Amino acid sequence: MNEKLQIVFGLVGGLAIFIYGMNMMSECLQKAAGEKMKSILALLTRNPVLGVLAGAITTAVLQSSSATTVMAIGFVSAGLMSLPQAISIIFGANIGTTMTAQIIAFKITDYIYIIIFIGFIISFVAKSEKIKSIGQTIFAFGLLFLGIETMGDVMKPLASSPVFTDLIAKVSNMPVLGVAVGTLMTLVVQSSSATIAVLQNFAAQAGPDGVTSILGLTGAIPILLGDNIGTTITALLASIGQNKDAKRTAVAHCIFNISGCLLFIWFIKPFAALIQYISPKGPEIEVISRQIANSHTVFNITMTLIWVCLINVMVKIVMTLIPDGKTVAVDPAKPLYLDEKMTNQPTAALQLVAKEILHISDIVKDAVSNTIEIVKTEDISQLEGLLEKGKNIKALTEKTTEYLALLFSSGTMTEQQAAQTASLMYILSDVERMGSLSVEIAKCIQEKEQNNYKYTPEAMDELQKSLRTLEKMFIDSMKALQGDKSVQIDKMLKRKDKIMDLDIKMRKAHLQRVNKGKCKASLTAPFTNILHLIDRMGNSCLNLADVAANEISLSYFMTVN
Repeated sequence: MNEKLQIVFGLVGGLAIFIYGMNMMSECLQKAAGEKMKSILALLTRNPVLGVLAGAITTAVLQSSSATTVMAIGFVSAGLMSLPQAISIIFGANIGTTMTAQIIAFKITDYIYIIIFIGFIISFVAKSEKIKSIGQTIFAFGLLFLGIETMGDVMKPLASSPVFTDLIAKVSNMPVLGVAVGTLMTLVVQSSSATIAVLQNFAAQAGPDGVTSILGLTGAIPILLGDNIGTTITALLASIGQNKDAKRTAVAHCIFNISGCLLFIWFIKPFAALIQYISPKGPEIEVISRQIANSHTVFNITMTLIWVCLINVMVKIVMTLIPDGKTVAVDPAKPLYLDEKMTNQPTAALQLVAKEILHISDIVKDAVSNTIEIVKTEDISQLEGLLEKGKNIKALTEKTTEYLALLFSSGTMTEQQAAQTASLMYILSDVERMGSLSVEIAKCIQEKEQNNYKYTPEAMDELQKSLRTLEKMFIDSMKALQGDKSVQIDKMLKRKDKIMDLDIKMRKAHLQRVNKGKCKASLTAPFTNILHLIDRMGNSCLNLADVAANEISLSYFMTVN
């Protein structure tokens, strides 16, 4: 095969193995970390320093600054996180992502295949899901270095190519060109970790003298700065279609990296001298990979220290660039919190689902209240608004169910998270049922008016009492599901008994009125239908109370609040 084709295929193949290994390692680390991710996210407070720490740890665990950035944008879009919190997370993510470059700088060429083998054996033999995930993480770690080794092998002939060395000389002598190259590389690959790995590998190739790096640290730093700019495109893409705070978070990420590039590009030689001073000593081709990793770390720590002190300035800048403007009408049938970009981070996605269920429950509360008003006034002119709410509840429930199905199909959930997802679907089902049944009762009142059914005032009063008891049960159920310890589940169960007693009483009272001629026998079927709907609503409230009694709380999923 032609040597040039071998180099191209080797580079793209090695890069593919590296990116696959990195993504696999990220997914498996998420599964292995499990609910520890929740503890990391719980560090979030109004204190920007803790936000930076949480962002750095989360990115170190996920091995992906893009994943953390997308997560932060999703949270701020859902209202689970304030803009300053999200920005501090982004700062921390930039520090956390340097961990990948530091890992790559270790020379473990002789151990790649044994690492892959150990990872395979553990994942193949292990029965425990957590141990299996650890094995897959080790396997992916080996693949990551196999990709690096493949790229390094095919890059060696480039060092002796006069055309290529002349091109590298131009890049080394023109920092702006180096920044452009780094930015373009990351825009194409969509992973700064991958392009920095390529940079580390290429810089480790010997020049014509066989001792010094073909690129040198002063030539590598501008490309590194460009890599940091290129990675901001992921944040910008994630913010498309999101609210203004999400866009501001993405812009803050861009400002962080661009301002860093504009600052450091004037001090490349002094910066390179500092990195060489603090890095291990030895032949340049042996130590330059570590020097590049240290440059990446020092750059991001320095910019974080600068901007974390100026976080209020950053907020003002992004607020100026993206002003509030006119309030855009929100489609009531469109989920407020769900973000499909988050489905690869199930811990975060489940938090958004919990928030969306609470949003749906608020609409259901209004629907039940509207139904009570219709029963009380027998004014069916209010029915149109209630029917619209019913349609919105159904649409939101369907979209939330689809989102949960996407989570299942992503293959990134642990067994525990899958069980949590099933619990959320169970809650969602009963919340939606409460809304649809209340609409059905209102339709029964419409049928009563249209057919001129004459229910006695006593019957209508009893219906109101039942619905008000159900309304109280539903509100208390949702409070209990949000972790409100003041709600007493046993009292809720007694309310259900009260509704059942009232149901029997209403049926008997209706039959007595029929016997006395106060009510027509033909009204028995429609009236009994209303009682049946009320009974089903009571069952849904009871189901929600049972879930709360089993200590499944929606607030459990919402640690960032």
